[in-house]
Amino acid sequence: MTKVQHRAMAALLVAALILVGLGVYIYRFIVHGGEWATFAVGGTYTSGVMSTGTITDRSGVVLAQADGSSRYYADDWSVRRACYHAVGDYAGNVGTGALRSFAAQLAGYNPITGTYASGGHEVALSLDSQLCVTAQNALNGRSGAVLVSNYKTGEILCMTSNPTTDPADSTLEIADGTYLNRCISAVYTPGSVFKLITTAAALENIPDLASRTYTCTGSIQVGGSIVTCSGTHGSQSFEDALANSCNVAFAQIALELGGDTLEKYADDLGFTSSHKLDSVSTAAGSFFKDADGSPGLAWSGIGQAADLICPYSMLRLVSAVATSGILQEPTMILGERNNQTNLLQSTTANRMKELMSYNVYAHYGTWNFPGLNICAKTGTAEVGDGTSHAWFTGFLDDETHPYAFVVIVENGGGGLETAGTLANTVLQTAVARGL
Repeated sequence: MTKVQHRAMAALLVAALILVGLGVYIYRFIVHGGEWATFAVGGTYTSGVMSTGTITDRSGVVLAQADGSSRYYADDWSVRRACYHAVGDYAGNVGTGALRSFAAQLAGYNPITGTYASGGHEVALSLDSQLCVTAQNALNGRSGAVLVSNYKTGEILCMTSNPTTDPADSTLEIADGTYLNRCISAVYTPGSVFKLITTAAALENIPDLASRTYTCTGSIQVGGSIVTCSGTHGSQSFEDALANSCNVAFAQIALELGGDTLEKYADDLGFTSSHKLDSVSTAAGSFFKDADGSPGLAWSGIGQAADLICPYSMLRLVSAVATSGILQEPTMILGERNNQTNLLQSTTANRMKELMSYNVYAHYGTWNFPGLNICAKTGTAEVGDGTSHAWFTGFLDDETHPYAFVVIVENGGGGLETAGTLANTVLQTAVARGL
């Protein structure tokens, strides 16, 4: 009788293992079936290159198309260059491009029918190719990145990175860094745009912040070292300290908050993590947490030291500020809606919106952005070689044109003069096109 029981138990165990294995296979088939079906063999690929499907922009402009051995890009060379990093190329040089990341959709894959024999599917990106051309032209050969999204829907309207190339012309010399999409795969010293993170922490952790004043004489001594400022701002409120981008005030605030608090906000707001833009992983940044009371922590709180930020992570933050803290996660696919993330407390986000609007009114000059109800923050990030990266980030407080944006120009100098001017050009085009 014992032997029969042992055999029955063994049979049940084998059956259970089979069921578990079958369950794991079905799960992996549902999750990864598209990857398996579009692996570089069979009809989906020819000689390791995608050979099916069409990619268009939001207006139906063909950005890439393949049918068997024939492969094409956009007719307009300026579109090919401006959308190169978002689309990728058939040689696979840009690993984060749509040709690779949306391979399953291009192949027409679904779990029931598998892939189609030929022709594939059309994938409509949320990009506006002409807006990308405007941004690429405004970069004017300078290395950098421009991102614009609709913060209500999450759709990315503009993603362009430079240096770039024309994927249809194999004779061109390829500059160093051409295959890197700086919008999502690069990290930079943030400079004063990091003060938005410090601001969020200060609003939630310093109860009397609104009634405080900070005196700037052009520098402040911290632990035997000098933290310098870009100006001499005198006595100022917190509101004016942010508008003036005062290093002296924000060094004091960073030291009061402490390294643990600043690190927590950098983590919680998504700056030290990689994110998923649809299926593509973005670059993770970093926060340099030096000892409390140290010069290093003071510099970290104003976005210098060893702080690093990915432009995409900054786009997420300013989008959340524009939407009372609830982030509609970005997407590259027209009509797609990804998850929402509660990134900020609503009271914090709304106050940050007021502060970023005041930045423009009190310091940047509304005349620099005619007709745009813009909320923004500049950054002039020193990179140790005598030059600075120019940042400008924010959003339009406009129900009809709900655009969030990030502009960075490498070694571009002043954030307002360089990146702000570029942002105005791109945003004026977006409004005129009614995206």
